[in-house]
Amino acid sequence: MPEPLIAEIDTAWRQFPGRTGIAVQRIDGDWVTGKRLGELFPQQSVSKMWVAMTILDQVDSGRVRLDQPVRITMSDLAVFHQPIRDRVVANGMVEETVLSLLEQAITASDNTANDSLLRTAGGPEAVRNFIERKRLGKIRFGPGERQMQSQIAGMSWQQEYSIGRRFYAARAELPFERRKAALDAYLADPVDGAAPDAIAGALARLARGELLSPASTRLLLAMMERTKSGPNRLKAGVPPGWRFGHKTGTGQELDPVSTGYNDIGIMTAPDGTRYAVVVMIASTTSPIPSRMAMMQAVSRAVATNHR
Repeated sequence: MPEPLIAEIDTAWRQFPGRTGIAVQRIDGDWVTGKRLGELFPQQSVSKMWVAMTILDQVDSGRVRLDQPVRITMSDLAVFHQPIRDRVVANGMVEETVLSLLEQAITASDNTANDSLLRTAGGPEAVRNFIERKRLGKIRFGPGERQMQSQIAGMSWQQEYSIGRRFYAARAELPFERRKAALDAYLADPVDGAAPDAIAGALARLARGELLSPASTRLLLAMMERTKSGPNRLKAGVPPGWRFGHKTGTGQELDPVSTGYNDIGIMTAPDGTRYAVVVMIASTTSPIPSRMAMMQAVSRAVATNHR
């Protein structure tokens, strides 16, 4: 284990104002290092990885097909980032294949696409069963975007919140104290919490082909490399010549606190050596540019200390 890497991670971690978890695992080696490795951190959209793995595991077993159609109606729309929503609203209903929904959930972090995959897979319990069966460790899976995000805000879900900015408007009407109590409760015991070392371990096992079939492994890793979200998080610290596939997560804000600001990924060196890299910011008052800079410091340190 490179001692300079440990020192650089320690510096980045100590200088950043917020509760942060970091894990770096050499996938083709035998070490893992980081900070708050075993503590639970809110995942937010990082949890889309487990939905994708669950549905691909079902593809591998023949229970689901990649070309299987999934109908999405107005009653299926979720909250926050969901690019698919405009087409559903315009047409009243759309039909997407499982493969298309996977692409939209991973590369664009579309919440409705992800919830539609979740529904197809058999709901949250199917994902929890996958996590347990594959022994992924300290990784929780929540109740789905609509219910979870409502709970975090101190609200109860109503389907009308999926349209336009109605969720934001309803949330803005709540007393600050109610929102803070709900957010504090979530941060103290996140329903979608995961430990950085468990996430790194899961990424390592995915990369080594231990969780899915070779075809499904290649498919998911390629989608991660096409991810559009978070270009200035971990990815911006990965030097030219390296490959990087990742999944971001971004939680709710209650000024001045931002929550669940995450990025997890697999860095591949020019010589083929791979590292699982996980940075989870549970809560911080630091502005976005400094969050990005801290993440970049971690991925840059991994590359600098690669031997």
